Amino acid sequence: MTNKINNSKGSLHGYWSSRISFILAVAGSAVGLGNIWKFPYIAGVNGGGAFVLVYILCVFLIGLPILVSEILIGRMGRRNPASSMEAMALQSSSSKKWAFVGLMGILSGVLILSYYSVIAGWSLAYIFESFSGTFVNANSTIVEESFFSLSSSWKITMFWHSLFMIITAYVVSKGVAEGLEKAVRLLMPLLILLLLILLVYSALEGEFIAGLSFMFAPRFHDLTADGILVALGHAFFTLSVGMGAIMAYGAYLPDNMSIGRISISVVLADTFIALISGLVIFPIVFANGLDPEAGPGLVFMSLPMAFGNLPGGIGLGVIFFTLLSFAAWTSAISLMEPAVAWAVEKFKIQRVTASFFICLIIWVFGLGTVFSFSLLSDFLLLGRNIFDNLDYLTSNILLPLGGLMIVIFASWVVNIDSLSIQLDKSRGIFFRLWLFLSRYIAPIGVMIIFFYSVNIFST
Repeated sequence: MTNKINNSKGSLHGYWSSRISFILAVAGSAVGLGNIWKFPYIAGVNGGGAFVLVYILCVFLIGLPILVSEILIGRMGRRNPASSMEAMALQSSSSKKWAFVGLMGILSGVLILSYYSVIAGWSLAYIFESFSGTFVNANSTIVEESFFSLSSSWKITMFWHSLFMIITAYVVSKGVAEGLEKAVRLLMPLLILLLLILLVYSALEGEFIAGLSFMFAPRFHDLTADGILVALGHAFFTLSVGMGAIMAYGAYLPDNMSIGRISISVVLADTFIALISGLVIFPIVFANGLDPEAGPGLVFMSLPMAFGNLPGGIGLGVIFFTLLSFAAWTSAISLMEPAVAWAVEKFKIQRVTASFFICLIIWVFGLGTVFSFSLLSDFLLLGRNIFDNLDYLTSNILLPLGGLMIVIFASWVVNIDSLSIQLDKSRGIFFRLWLFLSRYIAPIGVMIIFFYSVNIFST
């Protein structure tokens, strides 16, 4: 690496070679399956442009301060999330028990990836389903039967789950320079290219004006209190904060790169991809008379049927599910990295060994999700199957708690002089704004998300 590192404590795993590599890596972590289908859907049904305005405001008031906090802790600690938080706590004369927050983030990433890889495996499978012409001139019955055949077959689902985990572990095993950086520098530009190709197609063949109106026309009468809370929640979750992934990536960030500029770039990139995804999906939805409120069903049922009845639909389907798979892959890499970094440092083992050991653990956990749609579909705990319980535990409890504790730790516990050295030596407007938002606004926002998610405020 050409970057000169000034920290007395250096990263054990390497460094990002450039600012753009780090931006692509963090953006890749943030951009996942949720950006492609979830954001366009929730924006469209919650007031369009009115929702987008509230969402962007929430991203900068809630998401950005936590994102900056994670990068700060990572770069200051230069270790895995647990060790970085412990080191910074001791340096600030606080309790080393703060390491538990980092461990909770690592656990969250492992649990999320265990079911995320199963859904990502479906995306891989649909690349080949689309290429084979399965959806050409298909009606809703054929498409639904195809999805049920895939999801209910534990053998097929396990195969794609296994393949996705292996390719993810391979990238992580290669380290920062040869693995993470090379992957994101290839995958993220390709992802954006595929998205733009689909955008052009959607503009030419779909009901583009209808899709544009659905996404961006400000319908304030449709923006309810629940819609505002949805915007708040998605602004938090979309940036992959609270799970230690950004903290791990921050540990590899050289000192001569501005955390503030990079963080803002990541937020803008993530929002841009989410907005463009809506302009890809909804013109096609409206052109085919589909239900824009179909939610996840849009991806694996409604859109394949639409692709199969459009000119060039086979190629369109292949491109779309390749896009989904790339988005899932970049996110999966970031979810796995904190656990691998922790294993390398904790047990003093080689990264290759740690990567495939962690991969095996995640793969085994993932079998619970695999069987949730087949052998154990009738097994319910608290009224939910294994997949739904994992999703609820991570999304509604672990991630909000992790984000809350991280932002409190960074803004209230860590020595303020150390923070200003890393973020803004002159303690200018960005530092003061970050400190205010991190101490007062972001924690309140995350607590609202948490209480709403566990149905304390819901009716």
